[in-house]
Amino acid sequence: MLVEAVVAGNLRPLVSVPLALEYESVLTRPGHLAVSGFSYEQAVDLVKAFCRMGELVYLPFLLRPQLEDPDDEFVLETAFHGKADVLVTFNSRDFLTAAREFGIETISPRDAVRRMGER
Repeated sequence: MLVEAVVAGNLRPLVSVPLALEYESVLTRPGHLAVSGFSYEQAVDLVKAFCRMGELVYLPFLLRPQLEDPDDEFVLETAFHGKADVLVTFNSRDFLTAAREFGIETISPRDAVRRMGER
């Protein structure tokens, strides 16, 4: 539902170069391709569409270290530099404290979909 909202132009995500590269890396993993049913090319096309529909965020400086997992730092940095109100992630627990310190609410994709339905 969230991806469909982005592709339809109803939701504009923040995108940075490291975030786009991570999306491509994750979505093209064999296990993710098997679960999603996408081909490698379709997964790459999805990332390209996400980038086209998103708002490019420049990361002029890093906030590190803020999180337990250093591989998640660029997600928080993209949200911070993009002035996000909300960070949507399956990893809410990992981002909760640090995001709150920067005034960013952290919610699950399920909660994001629920909120979209309330509008």
